[in-house]
Amino acid sequence: MSVMNAFRLASLLAAAGSTLLAMNLTAAPEPVPYRVAAKAPDVATLASPGDVQLQGFLGERVAVNERKRLMEVDLEPLLAGYRHKPGVHPWIGEHIGKWMHAATLAWAHNGDPALRARLDYAAAELIKAQEPNGYLGTYTPDKRFGLYPGADWDVWSHKYCLIGLLTYYQFTGNTAALDACRKAADLLIATFGPGKKSILAAGTHVGMAATSVLEPIVILYRFTGDSRYLDFAHYLVQSWAEPNGPHILQTLLTAKSVQKTANGKAYEMLSNLVGLCELYRATGEKDYLQAVQNAWQDVVANRLYLTGSASQGEHFHGDHELPNGDSAHVAETCVTTTWIQLNEQLLRLTGEARFGNELERTFYNHLAAAQNPAGSDWCYFTPLEGRKNYLKDINCCHSSGPRGIALIPPAAAFTYQDNGAVGIAVNSFELASFTTTIAGQPVQIKVATQFPRSGRAIVTVETAKPVRFALKFRVPAWAGTLSARLNSSAVVSLRDGWYEITPREWQPGEEIELTYTLAPRLVTGKYGNKGKAALEWGPLVLAYDQNRNPGLPAPSLVGFAEPEDHPLCQRITSPDSAPKFAVEVVTAKSSAPQRAVFVPFADAGADGGRYAVWLRAPGAAFPKNESLFAFAAESRNDPGNVAGSITDGDPGTYVVTFNGRSQREAWFAVQADQAVRVGRVVFTHGEVFHDGGWFDASAGKPRVQIKRTKDGGWEDVGELGDYPATTATANAGLKPGDKFALTLAAPVEVFGVRVIGKPASGDNPAQAFASCGELEAFEK
Repeated sequence: MSVMNAFRLASLLAAAGSTLLAMNLTAAPEPVPYRVAAKAPDVATLASPGDVQLQGFLGERVAVNERKRLMEVDLEPLLAGYRHKPGVHPWIGEHIGKWMHAATLAWAHNGDPALRARLDYAAAELIKAQEPNGYLGTYTPDKRFGLYPGADWDVWSHKYCLIGLLTYYQFTGNTAALDACRKAADLLIATFGPGKKSILAAGTHVGMAATSVLEPIVILYRFTGDSRYLDFAHYLVQSWAEPNGPHILQTLLTAKSVQKTANGKAYEMLSNLVGLCELYRATGEKDYLQAVQNAWQDVVANRLYLTGSASQGEHFHGDHELPNGDSAHVAETCVTTTWIQLNEQLLRLTGEARFGNELERTFYNHLAAAQNPAGSDWCYFTPLEGRKNYLKDINCCHSSGPRGIALIPPAAAFTYQDNGAVGIAVNSFELASFTTTIAGQPVQIKVATQFPRSGRAIVTVETAKPVRFALKFRVPAWAGTLSARLNSSAVVSLRDGWYEITPREWQPGEEIELTYTLAPRLVTGKYGNKGKAALEWGPLVLAYDQNRNPGLPAPSLVGFAEPEDHPLCQRITSPDSAPKFAVEVVTAKSSAPQRAVFVPFADAGADGGRYAVWLRAPGAAFPKNESLFAFAAESRNDPGNVAGSITDGDPGTYVVTFNGRSQREAWFAVQADQAVRVGRVVFTHGEVFHDGGWFDASAGKPRVQIKRTKDGGWEDVGELGDYPATTATANAGLKPGDKFALTLAAPVEVFGVRVIGKPASGDNPAQAFASCGELEAFEK
C-alpha cells in the first residue's frame, strides 16, 4: 500500500463516524428552479444540501442537529397558536417557520424519510390553519398587523412562515405550500403600501421587524414571476425612508455604520440586509449591494468578536466595544445565524474568499459554541467568559440556531465559471464529498483528511471519463502557504485567497495531495482585551475550561506562560475525537509554567463549568493584590451565572448569586489556610442589574462575619455602615466598583471573612440576588 493510500484509509476510518451519520439516505432532491432569472446572477452557486457530505467536527455538529434537535422537537406547541388564536406569546408564530426552514435543509441533506414525514405533517397543518383571506398568523382579528400594542410581531411571524414554506416548496415541489405563500403575501399587499397602512407601524425596532419580510417576498417573486411581489419589495425598501423609518439604505450608504442605523438592533437589521441581497440579485441595483457590503465591513472591522458573532444585549454598540462576560449578553444566537445568512448571500453574489473565511470563523466558534454538543439545546447568549446557559424552552434563539447549522453543508463547496469553463471551489476543510454535473457528466470530489489533527488532505476526482473543469481551494490566513502535489501539467496560482488550478482535463481517479499549516497562534488583545491574549488552532478559537483543569484556579487567575523553551501549545492525542490541547500557563499565585488543558470554545463549558477565551497575556502582570485573602479560597451561597473571582484584585471580575429564584440571604466568603490578623474588611460592589445585584438595606445593612477557627462557625462583628439606603427595588445609585468598609475596634486572628445580607430583586420580585467585585481584608 502506498503512503498516500494508507493516509487516505486512515483518514476515512477516523472520519467514518461523523461522515456516516450525515450520509444521505436517498437521492438528493433537485431544487425547483426560479421562473425569473436573476439580473445580478450569482458568481458562486452554492451546493444543494444533498450534494455535500461533511466529516469531522462540523460533520458531527450537523448530524446531531438533524438527529437530536430537528427530529425531536415537539411540533404541537409550534402549531398551537395557529390552531387556537391567540398564541401564547406575541412572536410564537415564528417558530414553526424557522423549524421548517432548518428541517427542509436537513432533509435535503440527509434524505431521512422520517424527517420528511414530519415536514409534510407540519406543512399540511400550517396550511390548514390559514384563513380564507390569506392570514397566516397567531393573532385574533382585532389585534392584527399593529392594530394593538404587542401585535407588532405579526408580519414578522408571517415572514418566517413564508421562509419555511418557500424552502419546503423549493425542495419538494409542493404547490400547496407555494399557493399558501401567495395568499399570505397578497394579504400583506392589500394591507400595507402607499395610500394604505404603513408597514412600519406593524413592526418593532423602528419597523425593521416588519420590513424584514423583504427576503421571502423577493424569493416569492422569483418563483412566481408575479411583478406585484417585486413592487411590494420596492415599497418595503422605500418605507425605510419614511420620516419615522429606520433609514437603513441611506445610513449605510453615507455613515456606513450599523451602530448608527435605526436603533442598532442587530438581528432585525441583519434580516433586512439579507432581504436586500435578494433584491439586488433580482434587480441588479448596485446601491443595494454597496449598502450591504458597507454594513459587513463595519461589523468585521469594529463589532465582530474573535469567535465570529456580534451584538451585546441584542444591539450593535460602539466601535470595538466587545465585552466578554455573561452580564453583557454577548452574541444573541439569532444574530449569529443571521450573520451566517448574510455571509452566504455575499459569498453567492461575489465568490470572494473573505466571506468564506467569516463563515468558517462563525461555524467553528460562536455558532457551535451556542449549540450544546449533544445537539438538543441552545444558548440564547454565549459569552466568551463565564458559563453557558443552554435553554430547553421555546425561544427565538432555540429556533434560529438549528437553521445556522443547517446552512453549513451548502457553504462547503460551490461551482463557478472560469473563462467559459465550469469551476469547483472547495470552501471547507472538512468536506468529505461534493457531487455535481459538468457537461452532462457526474463529477464527485472526495476528500480524505484528519483535520484538525493533521494539515494534510487527499483530494480525488471521481468521474467515469475525463472531464474538463477548474478547481480551487480557499486558503484562510491561518493555513499559511497551502501547497498541492498534482500532475505536473496543471497550472496553479494563488489569487484573492484561493489556491486555483486553471481549467484542465481531469482523469478518473486523479489525486491531489494538499498540505497546509496547522499550528497554534497567540492573538494579542486590543481595546477592552488589552493585556490579554487568546489562542487559536486552525479555525478553532480555544478556551481554558476550569472543570477540565483540577488544581488550577478560575480563569481570571490564569495567564499564558512566556514561550521560552517550551512549545506554546500541543495537541493532545486522546481516545475520543474531541480536540484537546496542552498549553503552558502561569497563575496569580505562581509564575512557574504549568500544563493546562484547553478545548475549542465550542466545547468549553458544556458541563456547566467556567471557561474563558481571553487570559492574561504572556508577561502581563496580574492586578496588584495586597489583601490578606489574596487568591484565597472563595465561596458564596449560590455559584450564580458569572465566572469571576472576589480574591484576584480585579473588581471587574465580579461574581453574582443569581439562580433565577428568590433568596432569603446572600453571602460572599473568603477563607485562608492559615490564620491572618484582620483589622479592616472592604467589600467592593460588583455589577448592578435591573433585576437585582445588590443588598436590600431596608432589611438591615450587610453584616460582616468572621471565622476564628478553620472549621468553626461564623460570628457577626459588625456591618457595612456606609452601605447606601437601598431597598428591594431601588439601588440608591450604586455603581460597580463602589467600596464599603468595616474597621474593627482591634485586629483579630481569623481564618475567614464573610459579608451577608438580604439580596434585592429589582424589577423582578420572583427572584433576588447580590453581586460582589472583591472581598478584601487588611490588618490596618
